[in-house]
Amino acid sequence: MRAKKAKDVVGIIVGGGPAPGINGVISAATIEAINEGKGVVGIRGGFKSLFNGDRSAAVPLTIDDVSRIHTQGGSILRTSRDYPDRVKERFKILMTTLKQLGIKHLITIGGEGTLFMANWIEKEARGAINVVHVPKTIDNDIPLPGGASTFGYETARHWGVEIVKNIMEDAKTTGRWYFVTTMGRHAGHLALGMGKAAGATITLISEEFEERLSLKKIADILAGSIIKRLSMGRDHGVAVLAEGIAEKFDIEELSQYEQLEKDETGRIRLSEIQLGRVLKNLVKKTLDSLGIKITIVDKNIGYELRAADPIPFDIEYARNLGYGAVRYLLRGGTGSMITFFEGHLRPVPFVEVMDYSTGKVTVRKVDIASETYEVGRKYMIRLEKEDLEGENLKRLAKTVKLRPEEFKNRFGYLVEPAACL
Repeated sequence: MRAKKAKDVVGIIVGGGPAPGINGVISAATIEAINEGKGVVGIRGGFKSLFNGDRSAAVPLTIDDVSRIHTQGGSILRTSRDYPDRVKERFKILMTTLKQLGIKHLITIGGEGTLFMANWIEKEARGAINVVHVPKTIDNDIPLPGGASTFGYETARHWGVEIVKNIMEDAKTTGRWYFVTTMGRHAGHLALGMGKAAGATITLISEEFEERLSLKKIADILAGSIIKRLSMGRDHGVAVLAEGIAEKFDIEELSQYEQLEKDETGRIRLSEIQLGRVLKNLVKKTLDSLGIKITIVDKNIGYELRAADPIPFDIEYARNLGYGAVRYLLRGGTGSMITFFEGHLRPVPFVEVMDYSTGKVTVRKVDIASETYEVGRKYMIRLEKEDLEGENLKRLAKTVKLRPEEFKNRFGYLVEPAACL
């Protein structure tokens, strides 16, 4: 009797932080692969398991396992950011483990760090393993065709807006200001999207500012926004801050105010920096010196968004991507990121999104010359050039009991061309 030929195995692995829709990708990819006669294994615990050579982390997936998970947040395979010491040396263990598991096709789900790993695996495999990447991040900072969002972003923005709306109502009710910090290490898409949709008083993102940014400048922009609101007869407001602003601060200056922690990859853990608290204290010091007493509350929004149940947009989007990833692999494809553009699934080769001068993935930042940013900027309450002349200047100066020229000398630098890129 002829021995039954072993099925080709499709492996699925999740890296980086959680994002709504991960389970939808896992579900659709598993169902499509099994329907096409392939075996499917999920790697629990992300790349950490592979670096450790832990073959027990590979669990078979069936249609029954995944048929109802697409509406759930989180990841049934969990995830991790761990990169070991001597990563190049241990990468050999990772590759050996993949081969021992019999994985012929690999689907990676993650952000720019996971995309980097997918590219590395694909190159080292030299045809032995076909690799496709599904771009996932609530930061929305992976360059996709046509400016399409990464899956997870729309859900994170949706729930972020709901939280900010509630905070705005609390601010109005209590006569307070809130400084709300949200995720976005390299780009301010999430902060800007939340601030625009909720109608926050002011939103600040790192793309606005020069590389060596002082804490004083950001604090003065916020103080100026509060003063302007007071001059309009409003004693409350909400500022949305992208955490990536902290990456532009001088580390020595920032460390005077905050205990800086690092993540598993050695990067400063921006989500642990109490940016709102640091700025609150600086702003209160400035306002106190001007005779203004106001309550400011700082709040971080980030972890609440990452594992939320996906909204229908991301449920549908993630299922499209999971199906498309398997279809691409089984047609012989490898070395690409799967995207969805103008109603069609489209693979984007890794070479098109890698910056080989740095060895990293190209980051999509907010284009502050775009109308998208312009609209957000137009509806913010913050000091503008026209505020530092005529009746506007007199009204602002009167609010803080300064002479107009004194107010202009104190805050005028904020609206000079050098203040922003």
